[in-house]
Amino acid sequence: MKRKLERFKIIEERSNVIERTKDNYESIKGNWNAEHFKSDRPITLELACGRGEYSVNLARTFPERNFIGVDIKGERIWKGSTLAVEQNLTNVAFLRTPILLIENFFAPGEVDEIWITFPDPRPRKRDIKRRLTSPRYLDSYKRLVKPGSYIRLKTDNTALFEYTLESVQERNDIHDLRWTRDLYEDPLRPECFDIKTRYEEQFSAKGEKIKYLRFHF
Repeated sequence: MKRKLERFKIIEERSNVIERTKDNYESIKGNWNAEHFKSDRPITLELACGRGEYSVNLARTFPERNFIGVDIKGERIWKGSTLAVEQNLTNVAFLRTPILLIENFFAPGEVDEIWITFPDPRPRKRDIKRRLTSPRYLDSYKRLVKPGSYIRLKTDNTALFEYTLESVQERNDIHDLRWTRDLYEDPLRPECFDIKTRYEEQFSAKGEKIKYLRFHF
């Protein structure tokens, strides 16, 4: 508990973390590039970013873009924030908020791409609406992204992957949908830049196939 509180204190003082304690928490919507990044670059979101490895590695790989990892867990965000500070990456930030509230922090069309990396699969039927690829979340993403922007999912969880694939195939506003149930053996692999989170490495080591799909509205 002491370590967790210490880390909460650290992120309160870091400029690369936006959370309720910050002055710009309620005014950042529509102003990420102008007020935070101070640059007019495409914005990529990583939802359920956890420790932030994907956001940080994407930021290092693509310095011409801005990246924002979103998660509710402060201790996880501390890790991503720390990695960004250690690597002197100014094009990555972290937003601490429930993803259900994501439209409170981004204006329509402010986002250029969304990654959903190894989210909680929410296996119970009563939690279907809480899955990050359920219809209400997909509708929200559609409002946030520019036309033609990709939504991307990586997961080890077969049930979540099949649910997501079925959900997007049922819609009439999905374009350029491609997917694979074994990313490492598929031509789609380069789209993920061989960036792996800690969970991805653990699942792969256990023999789990990594699933991936992407589409745009």
